[in-house]
Amino acid sequence: MTEHYAPLPDLKGKRILLSNDDGISAHGLVVLEKIARALSDDVWVVAPASEQSGAGHSLTLHFPLRPVKVSDRRYTINGTPTDCVLVAINNLMRDHPPDLVLSGINMGVNLGEDVHYSGTVAAAMEGALLGYRAIAMSQDFEDAENIFWTAGLRFAPDLIRQACAVGWSKQVLINVNFPNRDPDDIKGLKVSRQGKHKIGDDLMHRNDPRGKPYIWIAGRRLANANVEGTDLKAVADGYISVTPLNVDLTHDESMKTLGRAFAAP
Repeated sequence: MTEHYAPLPDLKGKRILLSNDDGISAHGLVVLEKIARALSDDVWVVAPASEQSGAGHSLTLHFPLRPVKVSDRRYTINGTPTDCVLVAINNLMRDHPPDLVLSGINMGVNLGEDVHYSGTVAAAMEGALLGYRAIAMSQDFEDAENIFWTAGLRFAPDLIRQACAVGWSKQVLINVNFPNRDPDDIKGLKVSRQGKHKIGDDLMHRNDPRGKPYIWIAGRRLANANVEGTDLKAVADGYISVTPLNVDLTHDESMKTLGRAFAAP
């Protein structure tokens, strides 16, 4: 039977850990800190020293990690988002671990297959794997000079409160994506399943100044935003997408099929 977190109706006084993959200086982290402080006064920040977009759930094993204290309850680490959450919970906060892990707000959506590459989702996943409630948040945009960070500021506090109040499976992290819209134009919220759009379909072939060829993985994604019930469709239609992601990747139906296929004669 799957274990669930007990409902947490009031986050006041609870300890919240923040991380991201855009780095300690990212504006999205500033926004996330404002959101967290609207929920609790006990907020910790442990984030990568530099941008780690696309780092996925990678763990640093071959060079030392150095936590650097920036200010009270605020640290940066020369590693990945996974490193940050792992070191925060098992070292920096070991005497009083967090009640909630928040990751983001990422500059750019994490929809569909993005969740496998995303350092933002990975930070939340590490929190979930360590046994703590975790939510990843990302913001869609087209113009980097005009990002609707106010969407998260308006909607995230209540969204987080409502999610924590009902509790959820300890095998699950929650992935939230805000559409590229002014908060007044956001239509609402939809609980959506993971859609399909794959990064890496557009490879740019170029030559460096010495004439040697190289490949750059471009950001364009081939997406199908028309499939009802998906995170892609929800965000494209102007809704906040909320997707529960299971950290247990076992496919139950295939377990049965393979069990029959490999059964002893």
